Order: sequence, then C-alpha cells, then structure tokens
Amino acid sequence: MNKFPTFVLLWIALLLQWGGQAQSKLNAFLTPSDTVNLPRKNTVYVTEATLLGGTLIGLNQIWYKDYPKSSFHFKNDNDDWQQMDKIGHLYSTYHIGRLGAETLAWSGANKKQQLVYGATLGFAFLTTVEVFDGFSEEWGASWGDVIANAAGTGLYVSQELLWKEQRIVPKFSFHRTRYAKLRPETLGKGFNEELLKDYNGQTYWLSANLYAFTKAEFIPKWLNLAFGYGAEGMISGNEATIPEEFAFENHRTRQFYLSFDVDLTKIETQSHTLKTLFTLFNTVKIPAPALEINQFARTKMHFIYF
Repeated sequence: MNKFPTFVLLWIALLLQWGGQAQSKLNAFLTPSDTVNLPRKNTVYVTEATLLGGTLIGLNQIWYKDYPKSSFHFKNDNDDWQQMDKIGHLYSTYHIGRLGAETLAWSGANKKQQLVYGATLGFAFLTTVEVFDGFSEEWGASWGDVIANAAGTGLYVSQELLWKEQRIVPKFSFHRTRYAKLRPETLGKGFNEELLKDYNGQTYWLSANLYAFTKAEFIPKWLNLAFGYGAEGMISGNEATIPEEFAFENHRTRQFYLSFDVDLTKIETQSHTLKTLFTLFNTVKIPAPALEINQFARTKMHFIYF
C-alpha cells in the first residue's frame, strides 16, 4: 500500500520537471483563449472534420469494403460480451465529446457552443459508424450501441449543466488474458489487437472525485474513488455462438471492483503543456489496489490491479 502513492508522486514530479523545461511557445499555444479566437476556432472545426471524415473514409475502405453489403437493418446484440462493448461505446463517446468541448474552450468558444458542437462529437462519430454497420450484411446497426453513445454524451453534458465540472469520469484499464490465445482470430493476436478485442481483459471504471462531492478540506483534490466493471470467461459474443471445442471454457462471470484513483486534471500546475497531458492521460485508470466482487458474491483482493 505504501509503494503506490510514492510511485504516483514520483511520476508526477518527473512530469512537472519536464513541464518546467518545455518551450514557452508550446505553453502559450496551449493556453485557452479568454475571448473568441476565430483562427483557432476555424482550425478546430477544420481539423475535427478532416480527422473524423478521414477516419470514416479509411474505416470504410479498410474494414467494410471487403464485406458484403445489404439493405439497412438492425441487429440485437445486447446480450453479447456481457455488455462490455456497450460500456466501451459510452466510454469512447464521452471522451471524444469531452475533447471536442475542451478544444472549443481552447479557442474561446462559449459554453453553449462547447456543448452543442463539441460534446456531441462522439455521438455523431460513433453513430455514423453504426450506420456503416447497418448496411453491412455481416453485422447490422445496434440500438444498444446508439443508446450507449447517447449515454456517454449525456454523462458529459449533464455534469457540465449540473455542476459545471466533471466529477465522474469514465476510465479504462487492461490486462492480457489466456483467452486470446485460445481464439486469436476473435480476441486478438498480440497486445495491440487484444487491447481492442479481448473483452476479458478490459475493465471500465466510473471514477468519482471525492473532494468535489464532499468539499472536505482533508481530502486531496486529486483523490478519486473508482467503481469498475469487467467480465471474463468469454470465448465468443454469446453462448449460442461458442464453438463446441471451447464449450468447456464457457464460464462467463461478471466482476465488480472498488479502488482508488487519481484525477490528473485536479493536480495544480501553471503549465498548460502539463494540463494538456493530464487531460489526455485522465482517460486511463491509475494502477492501484482493488477489491473484486463477482456475480457469485466471491471476493478477491488485488494488491495492484490494472
């Protein structure tokens, strides 16, 4: 238990030292504008349109092009992967929208513009991907995905309207599992593919800032309490699609976690370079001790869980 805070503080100290040596021009560039900066605002819109448009075109060429097309249709996949993929949609939509809103804030846009044109970015992007799925014979659009997309956007917007800050942040952690080696074509081959495909090793968290809710002076402003959800024993999306040779591996288990976390954005610094880095890395849960309780009420303590 004693090693964890020391490790975190050492890591932060190294970042602060690096930030102090960063070029002042970069820091000035990353400083948000107090008033509307039209060149910045136009740059944000053009850059976002180019990146997201290019991503959708590339996705269509690399992924969907080789699969047969069909008329637009829906597919009910809400029972797949113990809903881990749905939580992944919420997580992705939230953070894409958050970055969209924060880049508009950097340009000096007002709060309404940040929420209308920035925070909805994730929903627009992932729902467009859902349309691609709907025209693919292999998959089909999913109402569950669309609802999860809306929930991610709603989580960000509602907190801004209610508290004018993000007190609860979705986060992600991952560890490799033995299941990927059993079905690499489905769960990924190698770390990069497994990170995206192996739901057995993924954990999604809702990380809540303790000081923001309690205003207790003795609580560090960066200290969070994180509630996690994961699942394992999944060889395929659902029990109906498990190959016979892997039936003995079908032990689907939901897992719930309780752990401490760090809200990097609450660490005080005058460096906008560091603030930008903290914002980007605040999407990932800090490794820490964690209490696990599975759906069968069995408990397990992890010295360090990620």
